[in-house]
Amino acid sequence: MGSSASSAIAVYTGSFDPVTLGHLHIIERAAKLYERLIVGVGINSGKEPLFEPVERVGLLKRVTGHCGNVEIELFDGLAVDYVRQRGSRVMVRGIRPLTDIAGEFTMMMANRQLDAGIETVFLMADEEYVHVSSSLIKQIAMLGGARHLDRFIPEEIIPDVVARFMSRQEKLSG
Repeated sequence: MGSSASSAIAVYTGSFDPVTLGHLHIIERAAKLYERLIVGVGINSGKEPLFEPVERVGLLKRVTGHCGNVEIELFDGLAVDYVRQRGSRVMVRGIRPLTDIAGEFTMMMANRQLDAGIETVFLMADEEYVHVSSSLIKQIAMLGGARHLDRFIPEEIIPDVVARFMSRQEKLSG
């Protein structure tokens, strides 16, 4: 690992499909800890996304505009490789108590095997976001609970999420 990699730059990767208030809270907290935070939107061909990766980048840019040191980008491949390519030595991960710890620990150990020079920094979700997940958002929206979405996702993207579910339901019924 070259000396050009910086701990002043952190990278937070995920699918963000869609971005939740929990994701946004981790982004805001990490942005206060590092000079520069790069949010990498991963392309995961193994999942059927609600939003295409480019759309997720747009949604994230919309809700993080108030964070002057946050950049949103697409990436493909291993997160640890992406962190290195962006000149960072720090990978930020948000975890919800108990539900994410085992999986995140396994991923951290694998990443250390791939590149021991990259450290994983875990930020624990605040109590109000512990239960929030993209799957929960999809379930609430699918069951017609759009009026409750402001408890889980940024208000700026509620119309996008509702419109996406309405178009999916039209396709299924049509």
